[in-house]
Amino acid sequence: MRKRGSFFILFFVLTIAVSQTPDIFRAEYMLMPKNDLDVKTSRIKLLVNAPINVFKDDILVIGAEYNQYDYEIPAILTEDAQEALAKFYVVDFNLGYVYKWNEEWRLIGLVTPRWASNFTDEFDERAFTVNATAGVFQDKKNIEKPFRLVLGLSYNSSSPIRVPLPVIYYEKRFHENWAYTLGVPKTGLKYITKKNHFFQTELILDGYYVNIQNDILLADNSTSTDVSSTSFLITLGYQYKFTKDVSFYLMGGHSIIQNGTLRDTDRNSIFTLNNEPGLYLRTGVRIGI
Repeated sequence: MRKRGSFFILFFVLTIAVSQTPDIFRAEYMLMPKNDLDVKTSRIKLLVNAPINVFKDDILVIGAEYNQYDYEIPAILTEDAQEALAKFYVVDFNLGYVYKWNEEWRLIGLVTPRWASNFTDEFDERAFTVNATAGVFQDKKNIEKPFRLVLGLSYNSSSPIRVPLPVIYYEKRFHENWAYTLGVPKTGLKYITKKNHFFQTELILDGYYVNIQNDILLADNSTSTDVSSTSFLITLGYQYKFTKDVSFYLMGGHSIIQNGTLRDTDRNSIFTLNNEPGLYLRTGVRIGI
C-alpha cells in the first residue's frame, strides 16, 4: 500500500504537462463550445501508466499520453492557415522514479519526452521537446486529518518562460466527508459520500504549446511557427465509483481567462486567436490507483 501511495503522488502532482491524475488508464473527452468569438475547441485524451516495483521501496513508472485537439476558428485567417490549425496532437512518454529517502520523505523525478505538432508532414525536430520535474513529498495517512505535501521544480522546454517553475501541492482531509487541495495546476474542494459519489469544485490552469509545420504567413508578413493556449477555469464536478478503482466523471464550468495566440520563432505573441472566456465540459472513464 505504501508503494501504491508513492505512485499516486507522483502522477497526481508532478505530471504537470498533461497528465494531472494518478491513473493507470484514462479515456476522456473535453469540449469548449463556441464562445463570443465563434471559437470552438475539443480534445480526446488517452492515458496509460505502469508502475514497476524496483529494489525494496522504490518505484519506476513508465507511461504514455495521447492528446488530439480539434480547433475551429472563424475566417480571421487564410483558408490554408485555418486548415493548418484545425487539428494538432500532443504525445508524451513519461518516465518517473520514486526513491525512499527516509521514513518521512520520498524523492521523485519525472522526465517527459514530448512531440507536439499539427503533423501535416513528416516528423519535424522542432516538434520534439523534453520536460523534467524533480521534488520531494510527504504522505501522512494514519493520523486524524491525513495530508499530502509535495515541493519541487518543473522545467517545461516548450513554455515561453524558460526557467524551472515551483511545484507546490497540498491535500488535506479535514473532515470525514470533506477534503481540499491547494496547488498548481489544480486547487479544489471535494465532498465525499459513503455511497461512492463525489462532488467537487476546482480552479484549473490548463493549456498547450504546439509546433506548426508549414509556418503560417500573416497579413503583416510576420511568420508564426507555434500556437499556444492558456486557460484558467472554474468547474463543478461529479464522480461515481463503479468499483474501488474504476470511476466515471463529469465536469462543467467556465473559463475565467482565455488566451489562444500564434507565436513566432522567438516565442513572442504575434496574433491573438481567442481571448474570450467560454463554457468548459469534460467527461471520461478512469482506472485509478
